[in-house]
Amino acid sequence: QVQLVESGGGLVQAGGSLRLSCAASGLTFESYDMAWFRQAPGNERTFVAAITWSGGTTHYADSVKGRFTISRDNAKNTVNLQKNSQKPEDTAVYYCAAGLRRSRLRIREYEYDYWGQGTQVTVSS
Repeated sequence: QVQLVESGGGLVQAGGSLRLSCAASGLTFESYDMAWFRQAPGNERTFVAAITWSGGTTHYADSVKGRFTISRDNAKNTVNLQKNSQKPEDTAVYYCAAGLRRSRLRIREYEYDYWGQGTQVTVSS
């Protein structure tokens, strides 16, 4: 049974930093590209960042480029999202996702096979 468990969410002031982690189990982690999505209240879930199975390539949404960094540790079956210079509009539930590796990184929900339960991040102004 595949499980993705996010952690690290919480309340942070604007300009502050937060590090989210996602622990994966029940799958061959190196066979999967990983991504983070987020969903703000009343909005659809949107792409934040993705990383290839090897960690060699990353891709970011324009709204977080230069502020967020995605990374992974294949030895520990974890993927992380370092969130710096946060803004109130970063407030959302953040989801970890796993998709069987392909030749290119994907940014659409339906292209990912497994999802975590989400972790809430609230950025106060």
